[in-house]
Amino acid sequence: MDTRICVTVLPLCPQLIDGFVLFSSRFSLLLLDLEEYYFEQHTAYNVTRSSTTQKVRGSLKICSKSVIFEPEPLSEPILKIPLRDCQKIEGVEENDLTEMRLLGTDLFLMSFSVFVFCLKVYYIKEGNVVAPYRIERKDAFCCLASDENLCFQLHRASCLDKLGDQTAMMVFFFFFLFFLNSFQSVSEKLHMECEAEMVSPLVTNPGHVCITDQNLYFQPLNGHPEPVVQISLRSVRRIYKRRHGLRPLGLEVFCSENDLCSDIYLKFYNTKDRDELYYYIATFLENHMAEHTAESYMLQWQRGHISNYQYLLHLNNLADRSCNDLSQYPVFPWVIADYTSAELDFRNPASFRDLSKPVGALNPERLERLLARYRDMPEPKFMYGSHYSSPGYVLFYLVRVAPEYMLCLQNGRYDHADRMFNSVAETWKNCLEGATDFKELIPEFYGNDTSFLENSLNLNLGKRQGGRTVGDVALPPWASDATDFLQKSQKALESQFVSQHLHEWIDLVFGYKQRGSEAIAAHNVFHPVTYEGSIDCDSIEDPDQKIAVLTQILEFGQTPKQLFTTPHPQRITPRFQSMTRTPSQNTSFNELSPGTDSSFEDLTEESRRLAWSNMGKLKLVASHKLHKEAITGIAVTRNGASVFTTSQDSTLKMFSKESGSLQRSMSFSNMALSSCLILPEDATVVCSSWDNNVYFYSIAYGRRQDTIMGHDDAVSKMCWRDNQLYTASWDSTVKVWRCVPADIMNKRSQFQLLAELEHDAGVNTIVLNHAGTLLASGTKEGVVSMWNTGSFVLLQQVPCHSGKVHDLAFSPDSRHVLSAGEDSCLRVLDVQTGMVLSTVATEEPQRCFCWDGDTVLSGTVSGELLVWDLMAGKVTHRIPAHTGPLTAMWMNEQCSSIITGGEDKQVIFWKTQF
Repeated sequence: MDTRICVTVLPLCPQLIDGFVLFSSRFSLLLLDLEEYYFEQHTAYNVTRSSTTQKVRGSLKICSKSVIFEPEPLSEPILKIPLRDCQKIEGVEENDLTEMRLLGTDLFLMSFSVFVFCLKVYYIKEGNVVAPYRIERKDAFCCLASDENLCFQLHRASCLDKLGDQTAMMVFFFFFLFFLNSFQSVSEKLHMECEAEMVSPLVTNPGHVCITDQNLYFQPLNGHPEPVVQISLRSVRRIYKRRHGLRPLGLEVFCSENDLCSDIYLKFYNTKDRDELYYYIATFLENHMAEHTAESYMLQWQRGHISNYQYLLHLNNLADRSCNDLSQYPVFPWVIADYTSAELDFRNPASFRDLSKPVGALNPERLERLLARYRDMPEPKFMYGSHYSSPGYVLFYLVRVAPEYMLCLQNGRYDHADRMFNSVAETWKNCLEGATDFKELIPEFYGNDTSFLENSLNLNLGKRQGGRTVGDVALPPWASDATDFLQKSQKALESQFVSQHLHEWIDLVFGYKQRGSEAIAAHNVFHPVTYEGSIDCDSIEDPDQKIAVLTQILEFGQTPKQLFTTPHPQRITPRFQSMTRTPSQNTSFNELSPGTDSSFEDLTEESRRLAWSNMGKLKLVASHKLHKEAITGIAVTRNGASVFTTSQDSTLKMFSKESGSLQRSMSFSNMALSSCLILPEDATVVCSSWDNNVYFYSIAYGRRQDTIMGHDDAVSKMCWRDNQLYTASWDSTVKVWRCVPADIMNKRSQFQLLAELEHDAGVNTIVLNHAGTLLASGTKEGVVSMWNTGSFVLLQQVPCHSGKVHDLAFSPDSRHVLSAGEDSCLRVLDVQTGMVLSTVATEEPQRCFCWDGDTVLSGTVSGELLVWDLMAGKVTHRIPAHTGPLTAMWMNEQCSSIITGGEDKQVIFWKTQF
């Protein structure tokens, strides 16, 4: 058989291009090599001679390292000829007829032809079946017709010794062949334009980016897969800066809330262009949703507002993981450890993987071998020679739905049948025992699409030892089918055990155990090339070395961007008594918080939930001007009959709600009173003063009963619990006194000083948690501290605000503290770790507030009452209240009655309406 092939190319015209687009193209950029560009296409005829001459019409793709012929008949294979395997290329002028007649191509003499002598031809999709490529290694003679100069230049480039020289020559074609399309509207105003590449799995497609005041455009150099990609700026929902190849060059644009599917991923050639485009889109759009922080998602996850699955997707997204980049594909943990039982017992901790350890450390014997090698290894040391996520691992799982990607990654071949994803149990076993297998999972294992587990495309993936054909993935005995497997995997991911331990895995992959000494201690050290900042590709001058390093980065896998540098808090979950496994994190905080036995959303009474859900419907009941200066404190007797208020006018007032009249007015000093509280039995009111003293007022006797002269500066705030009085002062201390109400009533009080909690600045406010086991204090310099009231030990100290802390409150479960500062910010802190979980910028400072853990009712400097959805970070209701700053707030236990005080000297009574 004559192995000669002749392809004759006709000049293209718009009609032929339009006609070609109607055909369903089998060509894709996955047929190209790494760092190869596809430039243009021509209508062509492939002419071969065996016993008879055969002419096949198709499309000739001119690429930087190959030429590819895609025939129109689906039964014919795609032909790929690497330019590096070409021996020579010769052009045939129009008047040179001899050789053309010999090939029977008289019909096509009007066009220019090029003969290519090559050593290798790839046959792809023979019979229109996705299968490993067949390679014809005989000497072949091909006749290709195209732009003669282009073919010659490409062949010359492919013969250059260095990859860097080859790439530089390709860049010339990239800019030479580029042209701009028109905008959708003549009224559009161009903001900027630059060169970039559109990123999709295993492929980057060069082109040109334009952004106007209406649209974002990307025009691929080659017009593939469409001439222009257009995205309306008003449809953009989210944008993220991305790393690509460990360099800050990527930008991903989402027009929906789907974290797994973006509308375009662009890679720029410099960070400046990327950032300019990012900030233009972010500031231009009115409906643009600001990027959530990892801390804000953490807060939602802790409180049960988002699932474990959603939280992991958000963290992957924030850590630059994208489905468009297989070297940074979203990573999910193995959570199930039992793949052999007939039933999966979710109540048995042994059914679950130890999430406090990386996969490589789950098997102690293998770990010891790895550590022995690590100890003898020269710098830079690493424990694991392969990563837990890489393009190869992703496609290992997805080969049944993305076979062409696997063929692209492995040069036209599938992996050996025995190394394929044949069985979930076998894969898990190999991850535990294999010398180089430490892979985690991908999101698909916790989704609803079973196609990656089933060979529905009937792919010929080979035969295993023993003759078994590779088909569907073998599932564990406890899964009746693929759907059941995914449903039980989802249930496991959202289970009580995983919810209690997921923070440990997050510490390893996204958190403080990802790098440094903590990573070494956790046996979590991977090859240096996988970490951001370990290699500065831009400083590598040798183009060949630079391409080699980038190739290694992209193929080896990349460690996610580090999101947390302190221990990740545990999720707040109800406890199952049967689950006794102890988290690796310090559990001392659990001993301090009796509220952890109930979930965050399970408030103590239905009335509270109802009241907070209607907080935006507050009704003003009455307003009274009781003082001559700003109100500083409000306290109410248990029966709600009497209201006590303090003011900067130095007086304590007693107001009767029943009669609506002022009943008493007391003055202890000529200086302002700063706060007040009522001791149990409603017998004594305690007032703090700017004169450094604390006064005790007997309601029954109507006189001052005792005084504590215990500070060197103004006393700013007080709390009482379990016979202990806490007094905060501008002298930078919080003092703890023994204060027994019965002793005060019987005039036997001694006020023994139990502790003195030192601060670096004046203390402006304090608050106790519901159980009285934790104290939070806020200073004039914006620092929030948290203390154990049993041992008076400092637990956390967090620089929180740029100005003074106005007010503090614990969440009902004592897991979090909310602070309001002079810097016009509300911040949520995690008590266990001290991490700032969420920051909400406010238009003006919030002076005081009440909080149910989700919703905040705050008083502003302008006198409004604001109802905040803290998760969304926005105001849901504005309620006119005072004519000046709102300075004090009280709420009853049922959250149905509110009293506010302000600098306008008014005390206002409110009721929630149902």
